[in-house]
Amino acid sequence: MRAWELGPFERLDDVNPVLEPRSDSIFDCPLAGPVRWEEKDVFNPAAIVQDGKVWLLYRAEDTVGKYAGTSRIGLAVSNDGMHFDRYPHPVLFPANDEFRSLEWEGGCEDPRVVRLEDGRFLLTYTAFDGRVARLAVATSTDLQNWTKHGLAFPEAYRDVWSKSGAVITRQVGEELVAARIGGKYWMYWGESWIYAATSEDGVHWEPVAHEEMTSRWVDFSTFPPTNVETFGPSTLVPVFRTRRGRYDSMIVEPGPPPLLTEDGIVMIYNAANHGESGRLDLAHRSYRAGQLLLDPEDPTHVLERTTDPFFVPERPYELSGQINAVTFLEGLARFDGAWWLYYG
Repeated sequence: MRAWELGPFERLDDVNPVLEPRSDSIFDCPLAGPVRWEEKDVFNPAAIVQDGKVWLLYRAEDTVGKYAGTSRIGLAVSNDGMHFDRYPHPVLFPANDEFRSLEWEGGCEDPRVVRLEDGRFLLTYTAFDGRVARLAVATSTDLQNWTKHGLAFPEAYRDVWSKSGAVITRQVGEELVAARIGGKYWMYWGESWIYAATSEDGVHWEPVAHEEMTSRWVDFSTFPPTNVETFGPSTLVPVFRTRRGRYDSMIVEPGPPPLLTEDGIVMIYNAANHGESGRLDLAHRSYRAGQLLLDPEDPTHVLERTTDPFFVPERPYELSGQINAVTFLEGLARFDGAWWLYYG
């Protein structure tokens, strides 16, 4: 591994998986009535350290939602980072509120969590209505009660497929706190093309766009069904994308919140292989994880990128699941003097 990379990481086989589906968890959904809300799958956890404990916000699916199950976000807590106690009901879920049309009935997916400077927790998640995945935000003071703020981006970007919002952080003790760069918070987001966005308050975000570097422009008119006329010039600056012939040839997505270090911004990302244009020795759509080093003076500039994945599916619970051969990393925590990764 290069000096700037996080790791290496060792699996804790004695306790994995730390969370599994449960059929005895009943939630009185305000839109569907009583459901076994985490019966089908639990996966893709965000992680944060608070009060000397590790907290996981994880995605859970029922078996009744018409889009392969409705997703809700559950909460679990651990004193040792390995053994978790779950809260009985989801803490973020589709409801009969102003965001119902964005979240029902696909649900609330793939959380990532950081602490803001004012002490609040910021959660980014995917609101999925069954048609378009849209990046949304929520805040909390206690990790249990969340206030939804709606879509992360302005109305002009309402129908842009957006997800996987990972806010750049800095380490403060054992906490990862959202970092300001040039006076603003920064976030990476997207799927297969990864973009950046900035924010003054952590809640309202503006995609980085309209740069003078025309060679890096992406015109959304080439990506239907987005209608560029709805928001005029649509030139987002891609930070990085998939690579032919590599393990990350089909999909790339931000992983846990990136970390601002002395070497630069270290970002763990998730990647899927394409069976024809990627590595032929890897299964089609198998997921692995890589790392990037980005320039803190220009967070859209990649300095280095790993040639090979640093985390790959090996164990039976990684090789067989909702999608086979997957390790999807979303949680990174500094706990008990070490880095801990949580994944689905």
